[in-house]
Amino acid sequence: MDGIDVALIRTDGQNSIEHGPNASFPYDAGMRQALAAAMKTATAISQRHERPGNLAQIEHDTTRAHINAVDSFLQQNRLSDSDIDVIGFHGQTVLHRPDAALTVQLGDGQLMANELSIPVVHDLRRDDVAAGGQGAPLVPVYHRALAASFAHRLQPVAFVNIGGISNVTYVGDDEQLLAFDCGPGNALLDDWTLQHTGLPYDKDGELARSGEVDESVLHDYLISRFFNQSVPKSLDRGDFTLAQMAGLSPANGARTLVELTARSIASAANWFPDTPQDWIICGGGRRNRFLMQHIAAHVQGIVTPAEAHHLNGDCLEAEAFAYLAVRSLKGLPITFPTTTGVERPLTGGVLNKPLVK
Repeated sequence: MDGIDVALIRTDGQNSIEHGPNASFPYDAGMRQALAAAMKTATAISQRHERPGNLAQIEHDTTRAHINAVDSFLQQNRLSDSDIDVIGFHGQTVLHRPDAALTVQLGDGQLMANELSIPVVHDLRRDDVAAGGQGAPLVPVYHRALAASFAHRLQPVAFVNIGGISNVTYVGDDEQLLAFDCGPGNALLDDWTLQHTGLPYDKDGELARSGEVDESVLHDYLISRFFNQSVPKSLDRGDFTLAQMAGLSPANGARTLVELTARSIASAANWFPDTPQDWIICGGGRRNRFLMQHIAAHVQGIVTPAEAHHLNGDCLEAEAFAYLAVRSLKGLPITFPTTTGVERPLTGGVLNKPLVK
């Protein structure tokens, strides 16, 4: 919920990928607060198109923010709408309950297409969840394509995206694909840091570095049935909360949450067919050096940020949704039995063509 990432790629939706420019557009404080409130309001949704309370307005505002971000990106890079074939628009997830066949992403793909005069593919999780899949994670097929492009890659390899939730993709020697959400990422630590320091995140893990792990609280988190649940599996941002943290000092709480994230990532290896030789860390969590050190302490293999592989860890998900949009246009699968638990490989996404003005 920090902002909007925009990235340009040229791809055939398979193994041909050329990386173009990228940019990030932070949300202002008002937008971040509105999205945080939207997640609470969204718990009342029972049908995915419902927009209780002010969710319809927040959806409109979120879409407008994305339109403005794409427009600014095009201007910055001296591009026009005719230079872009399609936009992959994920939107903002406010509710994810795959067991109830329910996942909700705020975002109006048709409005975006009309305003930018560019076709937009959005609602990429819908078909998978409707077919009994988890609807997440969606990025693994892009991770596999990236792994295939490495000139000298260690095999097997694990990609770890540390956003609000951590998810992992295992790519085997024969391009075997296995992916799932593995536990809390930045969300709990960011919420804790904001609550106790007023800062939106713990820069480089400075607060956590000064604390100690509360083993009792950590144990309470790690006995969650989620960690023993078979894969593939996915999480909603609200599935883990700060309820267990009452009474901890700011530093000890931050340290405990870093350990929780590191151990939950390491425990993902219990489900892998083989031990990854390389753990490639993407997303905002890779910027927390203290967290990176503790991931490395708990896993076998080399732990490196995406940049060590000539990738931009900030925009990998934006690139992935562009890639998925192309696969959607071509009717290629974007989810698989080993990534979301869907019965068979499945394409997805809704194409919105610009209406003639």
